[in-house]
Amino acid sequence: MSVTLYDRNPRYIPRIAAVHDMCGYGKCSLTAAIPILSAAGCDVCPVPTALFSAHTNYPVFTMHDTTPILDGYLDAWQQEGVELDGVYSGFLGSAEQVALIQRLYREYPNALRLVDPVMGDGGKMYPTYTQELCDAMGQLADGADVLMPNLTEASILTGREYPGQDIDDAQIDSMLQALLDLGAKNVVLKGIDHGDNRLRNYVVNAQDGVAHKEECVHEKLPFMIHGTGDAFASALIAGVMAGRDLAASARIAGEFVRHAMINTQHQPDFERRGVSFELNLGELAALVD
Repeated sequence: MSVTLYDRNPRYIPRIAAVHDMCGYGKCSLTAAIPILSAAGCDVCPVPTALFSAHTNYPVFTMHDTTPILDGYLDAWQQEGVELDGVYSGFLGSAEQVALIQRLYREYPNALRLVDPVMGDGGKMYPTYTQELCDAMGQLADGADVLMPNLTEASILTGREYPGQDIDDAQIDSMLQALLDLGAKNVVLKGIDHGDNRLRNYVVNAQDGVAHKEECVHEKLPFMIHGTGDAFASALIAGVMAGRDLAASARIAGEFVRHAMINTQHQPDFERRGVSFELNLGELAALVD
């Protein structure tokens, strides 16, 4: 039985701290989280973990680690009395930033902990990541209201060898249980591909266990686009904050990304730049009409 994590008052605008990097070019991280969550009636408060000229799928990019400024940034929030309904974390610039997210958890104990453990894809870590940073990222799984790894990230978190995208039911159950064993309250495991022109995501909560997992199946398009994971996670949280249950939110997110990919293929440099979701934001705005 999928859980509903947020009871939405239709007149209230929930406030979400989005702890992600900012890319000047390329659609991902904050340039996905801000418009997607805003479309669903959320107030997005960015906490930029790094500043990139472009995302790391480009051969040339610059990166500025913002760690030294973030304690003062959050101090100012405290002095201003900022209130939060959720803390949504993604790509981090350094292992030290895990402590900053844990600080947000302490200072906003009633905020939902929404963790997209962005570390890699296709069996490989992202270029700016180290094993130290991946180990630190694992600390955020414990107590996460929603943990949303792809198979690469799930493998890193659980200390397993990457199994590839096509895993059987027993492997799925084993991976989901291992993620729950890290202390996550709910897990959305993304991107299982059996080669049948379908993509599958699995939703499970600690109370019901893997025996009651829910499968969300979507048509697979014949091309890949950078940034779909960030768009999916942001749209899933949009569904959660609109008061939908977690499995329904995962289905909404999967279809939103699929529709956006269909529009994206008509844009220049689309495979590398990232998913263009602007024409589909109305789907998320409709959640709070």
